[in-house]
Amino acid sequence: MTYFYVPLRNVQMSADQEAKEDELLALASIYDEEEFHRAESGKEGEIHLCLELPPNFKLLVKGQKSAEHNISFLPPLVLSFDLPDDYPSTSAPVFTISSKWLTRVQITALCRKLDELWEENQGNVVLFTWIQFLKEETLDFLGIQSPLEIQRSGSQPQCEPAQKHAADASGEKSKAQDLDPRAVQEVDAQTDILTQLLDFDEAQKQRVFDGKAFCCGICYSEKLGCDCLLFKECEHVYCKACIKEYFQIQIKDGKVQCLNCPEPKCASTATPTQVKLLVGEDEFARYDRLLLQSSLDLMADVVYCPRMSCCMAVMVEPDSTMGICPSCRYAFCTLCRRSYHGLSHCIATADELRSLRDEYLSSSEEGKKFLEKRFGKRVIQRAVEESFSTDWLKTNCKQCPCCGTNIQKAHGCNKMTCSSCQKYFCWICLGALSRVNPYSHFNNPDSPCYNQLFHGMEMEEDEAFGSDEDD
Repeated sequence: MTYFYVPLRNVQMSADQEAKEDELLALASIYDEEEFHRAESGKEGEIHLCLELPPNFKLLVKGQKSAEHNISFLPPLVLSFDLPDDYPSTSAPVFTISSKWLTRVQITALCRKLDELWEENQGNVVLFTWIQFLKEETLDFLGIQSPLEIQRSGSQPQCEPAQKHAADASGEKSKAQDLDPRAVQEVDAQTDILTQLLDFDEAQKQRVFDGKAFCCGICYSEKLGCDCLLFKECEHVYCKACIKEYFQIQIKDGKVQCLNCPEPKCASTATPTQVKLLVGEDEFARYDRLLLQSSLDLMADVVYCPRMSCCMAVMVEPDSTMGICPSCRYAFCTLCRRSYHGLSHCIATADELRSLRDEYLSSSEEGKKFLEKRFGKRVIQRAVEESFSTDWLKTNCKQCPCCGTNIQKAHGCNKMTCSSCQKYFCWICLGALSRVNPYSHFNNPDSPCYNQLFHGMEMEEDEAFGSDEDD
């Protein structure tokens, strides 16, 4: 019988290799590719750990203007590791911990905690134990509670926890050499960390939404969130096919301010980003143009160039009535929309004068002062007086059929004599009468005014009826 001597060291190395391989395969089966990445060498890798935040977790931004944000997710802690040849029997994994929102003091505390966990589990694989601690106990270990304070210091905000772990109380004042070199703070000086935190939270919320099933509030079909649209203010959900058709109809009709939630009496509106994702380029261009125009219409210091070929938006200085179009350079009065006339009052057209009295009399005191400033007080008074005169003439006078002069009938029969051209005419039908025998119009049975010579006259009971043919 032949015996072979196998060195104990080789046996241990083989056992370590098997243990490492089993551990990495187990991690790969638990976490997806976005969370766990293993290098080709087989010894190195990194895992991204998203912490589980409690409900209603908030970010508190401190600075000149304080603000509070509700978040559900924070950027992950990144545990990078390199497994030595004699792991796990002898040596611990070589690692670093990096974070975008923890301070180096806090990350240092986490590194030392991982060292303690290794000491407790030396000789056994420890990556999964580290991962569970970082994922589930980091917030409690560091004493981080809602709200997580972000203190704006210059242009770069810094994260500060609401409460700090006792081990870090003196660490805030520690020197640089007390910080663990394995603690890495991923801070990009060119990017606001608040923006990074909010963007990550939004992306993660969308990822969770995409994987859930929802019932469309319009067609009542059940679809995945990736095929649906969520109105963020009210959280009502509709499938993209239904909401796309709804948006297209509203944009076609020019109702860009009405792209709100289809739920009755719901005031939530879609964001421009949501609209852009659903409609075509031409439809979105129309939506964007009309939305801008409606917004400009609400601005008191914005008017439009009156030239039909231009219509460019024009900014107007406060208390100024002159607008200069930046496109066609047309200088115009912002009140009457005609060529700029300096300090002179606007010239009212005939149509404007006819409606000016009613507008003036029905206006408030402020409105009356504006009209007087625009047209001048004398023009307003003249328009009011002429309007009253016109109304009186329409009520009490008729125009001569021959020359058009306004004639008032104070008394007498219906045979009228124009005071201007001296022609005879009938007050009833305004027909011209014969100069020789004007009364034949009232005596002819075929005339529409037959026997109507004295129609409408109020006479005393003893007043005699006679002919005025000789007058």
